[in-house]
Amino acid sequence: MTLNEIAYNILNLVRGGRSSNNDHISTSQIKFNVKYYRAMLIRRDFARNGMITRHLEQDLGCLELIKVDASKCCNLPTECAVYRTVKKIPKTVRFNFKDAVTYVGAIDGKANIPIVESHTVQWLPFDKYTKNKMKAYMIEDYLYVYNADGLKFINVRGIFEDPEDLSKYDCDGTDCYDEDSDFPIPMDMLQTITQGIMSGELMMLSTSVNDTTNDTLQDQGQGRPAPKR
Repeated sequence: MTLNEIAYNILNLVRGGRSSNNDHISTSQIKFNVKYYRAMLIRRDFARNGMITRHLEQDLGCLELIKVDASKCCNLPTECAVYRTVKKIPKTVRFNFKDAVTYVGAIDGKANIPIVESHTVQWLPFDKYTKNKMKAYMIEDYLYVYNADGLKFINVRGIFEDPEDLSKYDCDGTDCYDEDSDFPIPMDMLQTITQGIMSGELMMLSTSVNDTTNDTLQDQGQGRPAPKR
């Protein structure tokens, strides 16, 4: 299902199948809540079992790299070949203080580049076993690749907080995400999210609006009991 279909389905459940010209609940509110609950449930599930489903993963396509000054990247020696993505990587769901980047590597998906924590990068040149290997790391939402001399493009996949952020990225000549794209969520999680929104945010919003309407009617003299004669 697309995010639009999910939002309209929840809105239809709230309406009880009836259309209304006086909706106090917008689809944009529902979409925000769907994305919020999705990120929260993903973090919870990962904390419980340390696993993620591929239904949540999205592909950023081919990302262009540019060579940068290594001396500005975690105190690396200036002779190191360090490349950085031209575009920033969208915010990912956080897993125990780590970014949920699931793959960095060749654009054909066959050569994986290990992802390391940025604070360990300064020690890479001194590791006699891996100092000549490519490594990837994140700094300020940019992805850097160490020992990537001559590398022009990479492929990045991950689990992103807002799947709609991928509309700014190109995948084979089209947007990596648009209104017709399937929203990255398994059906069991969608059911949990729908129930949470229905019993939580929408219930409170509906109650608040009803209370405001009743107060307004009373202020206007409507809804008051008829005076006794």
